[in-house]
Amino acid sequence: MENIIGAMTALITPFKNGKVDTEKYESLIKRQIEQGIDVVVPVGTTGESATLSHEEHRLCIEIAVATCKNTGVKVLAGAGSNATHEAVGIAKHAQKVGADGLLSVAPYYNKPTQKGIYQHYKTIASSVEIPFMLYNVPGRTGVDIEADTAIRLFDDVSNIFAIKEATGSLERAIELSSKRPDFCVISGDDAIDYPMLANGGKGIISVTANLLPNYKSKLVHSVFDKEFDTAKKINDELYAINKALFLESNPVPIKAAMYIAGLIDTLEYRLPLTPPSKETMKILEEVIKGYEVIK
Repeated sequence: MENIIGAMTALITPFKNGKVDTEKYESLIKRQIEQGIDVVVPVGTTGESATLSHEEHRLCIEIAVATCKNTGVKVLAGAGSNATHEAVGIAKHAQKVGADGLLSVAPYYNKPTQKGIYQHYKTIASSVEIPFMLYNVPGRTGVDIEADTAIRLFDDVSNIFAIKEATGSLERAIELSSKRPDFCVISGDDAIDYPMLANGGKGIISVTANLLPNYKSKLVHSVFDKEFDTAKKINDELYAINKALFLESNPVPIKAAMYIAGLIDTLEYRLPLTPPSKETMKILEEVIKGYEVIK
């Protein structure tokens, strides 16, 4: 089993007249490929997966697989749900249509125990054969995949190879990698990508990379090439945009930033998400001026 690592983008899902804009989605993925991203992540939480229909969810995975075919860029498909059987269905479909791996967010709202989290992930990962990445973002889900639970899953389920850590805690990342060096820890917080990678992280899943894949791919590859000064410089340069992109709930600001930059034609969200405030739009317009957005 080949691990899926490197510079990864948590893709937004563009809408047009209330529907997924499939042509724009394909073009956004092609842009990611052209600017050096290693892996695209369709229909993760940044892709508004919680408000997509199952049909739309499957369609986005299919488009990503077709667009990345024969490019060397891998597809890590979002396969998360707070209903285990639904996540199993998505995971099986993703494997069937050719996704290279799966990313599955912790079950939100239910607030299961650690035993429940363990059984949830074991059930989903065991239903497929492709590589499987846990996704821990307690600020959004209401539950924390504790280090011992993550390690137990890594030990017990052969295709669980990684965890996307979005706790904001370097200590948690170090705890995981120190106890299981082969367990890939992936940064899920744009602001701390460099320190995560410098401490042994095997990659990033980035929101900011939707806008600036050229910066994010260079940051990761610089670390892999042991060019740490270059990577830190890029991480520092990105601080302002990373901060601005989380002024409101993700993915509200990143879609607005992409609209401002001319990367998407319409600024649409699915309720309960709504467009950003005028103040946030002004800040984004100003901050974007400091970066080279290559279309």
